[in-house]
Amino acid sequence: MTDKLTPLPEDWTRALCVVAHPDDMEFGGAGAVAAWTAAGKTVVYLLVTRGEAGIDGMPPAEAAAVREAEQRAGAGLVGVKEVEFLDHPDGLVEHGTALRRDIAAAIRRHRPELIVGYNHRDETFTGKWNTPDHRNTGRALLDAVGDAANRWVFPDAGPGPWAGVKYVAMHSSPRATHAVDVTGSVDAAVASLEAHREYLRGLGYGDTSVRAPLVGLYTQTGKRFGDRLAVGFEMVDR
Repeated sequence: MTDKLTPLPEDWTRALCVVAHPDDMEFGGAGAVAAWTAAGKTVVYLLVTRGEAGIDGMPPAEAAAVREAEQRAGAGLVGVKEVEFLDHPDGLVEHGTALRRDIAAAIRRHRPELIVGYNHRDETFTGKWNTPDHRNTGRALLDAVGDAANRWVFPDAGPGPWAGVKYVAMHSSPRATHAVDVTGSVDAAVASLEAHREYLRGLGYGDTSVRAPLVGLYTQTGKRFGDRLAVGFEMVDR
């Protein structure tokens, strides 16, 4: 694609990032988070699962503890102080009222102006079939934004309705429309991803640096954003 990406709006102060697994934000999106927190914005992470099915050879209970610790460490390296987990089952996330309710309650608690999610499309930006956890979490998130604003939907979930979401942006989408310049936050983004040591080892990275593939992703996106290192987002109209 050669069409240009538009800068993501900056007229907000608080963001809530909702993704399925530990590491979902770190594979690209954390670069934008580091830029935002450096600018004084507040970002909170909400993880739908603890990623317990993500490390082959490590029992789920052990993996959940490891991946939660890695996620908290990685988040801290990009300025995120609050990380919450919902405990939906890794690999079996369902798009239904239970998940919508949990996410709507979090939106009402944190009252963000920007919502960030992970690719909700059927395909990834590489053209491969997207995973059910990503699809279902992303689509439930989009529904939950409306749920959170309606006082009659899940009335007992959270402190009260929140209709203050101004923007919803999905990273790692094959239909990116906007971008964030991450030129000054590459080191933080790399460190945040490297904090997922056991998970990366399970993927076969070993001691191989993740800097090259991460910078490669930023460079490729930046070709549509004035040749600046950038993270792409699909802005979803609601």
